[in-house]
Parts: sequence; C-alpha cells; structure tokens
Amino acid sequence: MTSAAVEILGLGLGILGWVGVIVACGLPMWQVSAFIGGNIVVAQTIWEGLWMSCAVQSTGQMQCKVYDSILALPPEVQAGRALTVIVALLGLVALLVTVVGAQCTNCIRPGKMKSRIVIAGGAIYILCGVLVLIPLCWFANIVISDFYDPSVPSSKKREMGAALYIGWAATALLLFGGCLICCCSCSQRDDTSFPVKYSAPRRPTSNGEYDKKNYV
Repeated sequence: MTSAAVEILGLGLGILGWVGVIVACGLPMWQVSAFIGGNIVVAQTIWEGLWMSCAVQSTGQMQCKVYDSILALPPEVQAGRALTVIVALLGLVALLVTVVGAQCTNCIRPGKMKSRIVIAGGAIYILCGVLVLIPLCWFANIVISDFYDPSVPSSKKREMGAALYIGWAATALLLFGGCLICCCSCSQRDDTSFPVKYSAPRRPTSNGEYDKKNYV
C-alpha cells in the first residue's frame, strides 16, 4: 500500500511538472527588460518569449506580437521551441505509460512486465526534466552574459523572466516524480506469486496399501 501511495505521489508530481513546462513554454516572459543605469525610468517593459514578444506600457496596456519568421529566430529560441514541444508530447506519453502500469490500475496483470512499464514511465519523466533543462539554462546563460557584457547597451540588457523560474520548478518536479516512480517500482515485490512447496509422492507398501507415515 505504501509503494502504491509513493507511486501515485510520483505520478502527481510528474503531472504538475508537465503542466508547468507547458505553462512556461507559452509564457512570453523568458527574458524581460533590465532597468539599470539610464534605463531606470521607461514608459514600457519588453517581454520576450519563445513564441512572441510583448510590450507592456506603464498604463497597463499590453501589446504582443508573434514572431514572423522561425528561421530568423536566434538558435536558443529555436532550440527552446523544439525541446519544450518534445517535452510536452513526451509528458503525455509518460502519463499514459505510467497509468497503464500503475498498481492502482488493472490494464495489465501484476507481474514483472507491469513493473517494467512503470519504470519506463518514470524514466520518460526524468528524460523530460533533462530535456527542458537545456533551453532554460541556455537562456539563463545568455541573459547573464549579456547583462555583464559592457559592450551591450543598457537598453538591450535583459533579466531572467518568470517563465525560467517556472520552468526550473517544473524540471525539479519532473525529476523528483520520475525518481519516485522508478524507485518504488524497483523495490516493488510481486505479491501475486506465492512460494510453492512440493512434497515427495506417497509410495504404496508391498501389500498395496499406503504407509501410515504418509498421513502423519
């Protein structure tokens, strides 16, 4: 029962991480304007994401524009798009695989195959966490490098947006949830198999009757 509870907990964390990746992918706040130097007081804030860029006015009005050309985008944006979409699809596959092999479902008879399917689902969640970590760290490295680069104008400097932090939290949930699923499945014992003990066959005596010691 404890193993099943840990498995459900890992599945719940994996689902939350998967949803977090989708939210981070859609948010335009991967990098935002940095208010430093002579750029402290401005009339608008620039948000840049994987799919669009937004200009938020000081009055609260926001205007967003989807990127026109995919090939004209920087390599980190193209890689971020590809990897986050792949993670979104793999997260769905991991959910289906884990549910099929979970202890609380009867899609497959209990046994080694059921345990292996659950381990595969947990491994896919871990793979999702590793894949989504690549564009997050890539974006963060570029933002930090440009921020401390003196050749970059203050108006062009950016800071890490909320989408990066949401993505890192989602990555932690995916990794932790996948590890829980794999660990509880590896330690799970097959409760349906019972040890079978065989006794020696009873042999009749010379007179055709069974020996009385066979019944003791």
